[in-house]
Amino acid sequence: MNWTFPNLLSLCRLGLIPLFAIALIQGRPERALLVFVVAAVTDGLDGLAARLLKQESLLGAYLDPLADKLLLTTAFVMLTIPGRQLGVQIPIWVTVLVIARDVIILLVSVVLVLALDVRDLKPVALSKWNTAFQIAAVVAVLLSGVVSGFDTVAYVLIYTTAGLTILSGIYYIYRTNRLLESHQNAPT
Repeated sequence: MNWTFPNLLSLCRLGLIPLFAIALIQGRPERALLVFVVAAVTDGLDGLAARLLKQESLLGAYLDPLADKLLLTTAFVMLTIPGRQLGVQIPIWVTVLVIARDVIILLVSVVLVLALDVRDLKPVALSKWNTAFQIAAVVAVLLSGVVSGFDTVAYVLIYTTAGLTILSGIYYIYRTNRLLESHQNAPT
């Protein structure tokens, strides 16, 4: 296994996911916010460290997005469950939309890799913006349970995230069609 500093940061982020969920279950939004922010910081640091230290690896290429998706999926599911001591609850349709988009992208990517040997499936800028807004929405929802006055900000970020999720999903459909067309038109 490739135990580089960036990969250890990704593993740390994976380890923070249960602590985040436990804090929410215990009704401690301030603790959940702290854990989530630390996890989000490790997300930014692992990619930066990989580039600066020239420690980019195949393991990191899989581990980093896996940790991101598990953290955000856990956050969206936990913040959708009624009864949390928060000012705002993420609507279930937004959570389903976010998770469904990620699952569909994952499944299509696996098919493209296995069936067509497509290897260039890097995330696009719109997808990165979508992830940034998902993180911001989670932080705002958590803040709504700690500080009064974040409800409006949280709702704006939640619905912006929903819109970006739809847009990025549409873009991935377009991109997949382009990949399929180029594969069909390629000389054999």
